[in-house]
Amino acid sequence: MSCLNKIRALLINMCKAPLGVWGLLVLVFLSSTSFAQDASAGARMDARQIVVGDQARLFIEVKNNPSTGRLQWATIPDTVNDLEIVERGKIDTLAQGGFVTYRQRLLITGFDSGMFKLPPFVFSVIPNSGTPYTIQTDSFSLLVQTVAVDTTKGFKGIKNIIYVKSTWRDYIWYFIGGIILIILTVFVVLYFIRNKKIAPPKPQGPVETLQDKTLRLLSELDTRQLWQKNQVKEYYVELTDIIRNYIEERFHTPAMELTTDELLYKVQLHRELQPYQTLLSVILHTADLAKFAKAQPLPQEHTDAMEKACEFVNTSRPVIIETPTEKTI
Repeated sequence: MSCLNKIRALLINMCKAPLGVWGLLVLVFLSSTSFAQDASAGARMDARQIVVGDQARLFIEVKNNPSTGRLQWATIPDTVNDLEIVERGKIDTLAQGGFVTYRQRLLITGFDSGMFKLPPFVFSVIPNSGTPYTIQTDSFSLLVQTVAVDTTKGFKGIKNIIYVKSTWRDYIWYFIGGIILIILTVFVVLYFIRNKKIAPPKPQGPVETLQDKTLRLLSELDTRQLWQKNQVKEYYVELTDIIRNYIEERFHTPAMELTTDELLYKVQLHRELQPYQTLLSVILHTADLAKFAKAQPLPQEHTDAMEKACEFVNTSRPVIIETPTEKTI
């Protein structure tokens, strides 16, 4: 009735007012009508009373015409008049007939008993042209009650934990699962054992003898052309080291720590080394002149030292005597 009275009073005033005032009122009425048509807000609750700690759902629905204005969502706090909003659903949208409908679910609870008022939520609409305006939802009252307690009865203590007796049937699936796991494990192990591929043995290359190794080292030294690069001392140091190592491994005679005279004395007393005394004497004395006396042997002497070293290694190869096998009749 109040709305009808306001409309009736508005019409009476329009009749008494001048024409210009009528036009202004008509424009205001049309603009407010267009705002009401472009955006609207509503809400509903699924419960008006709950028990302390229980939850009620508030469903918000806002409709807006995006072609005429932009909607700003309401600011919803975590606590409203001692009611707590414990969960906010995502805002769903639905486009239909040029309008977009926005829906959101709020989960509300209370931990104090009493009647609480949930105020309206205010949304702002910013039109493409004109003055921004607001729309809002309805307000709701929510009754939060405590659990009814019969005060005529005495208080009861908290019961202890009651343990339920278990039987073998409670563990039957664990036994079955364990047996299946063991069977699968045995099957997989046997499968891989039976299908394991034995890697073929790697072919072994020819074994390098001591003589071949020494000749290779001498060839590599000759290829580096040290004395041609005026590195005469380095050339003879490496040459004598190769020969001395060969003597130690081939004839089992210490040679690395001996001087030239000490080594030649041992060669003179060694039965197998005696034939190479002159050859070794030429190599070692030429090397001593280059290393310690800073002499400059002739190029032919460098070449002769390398050739005599190779000759010493080649001629001192051990002789392998094959014993004939007896034939059985």
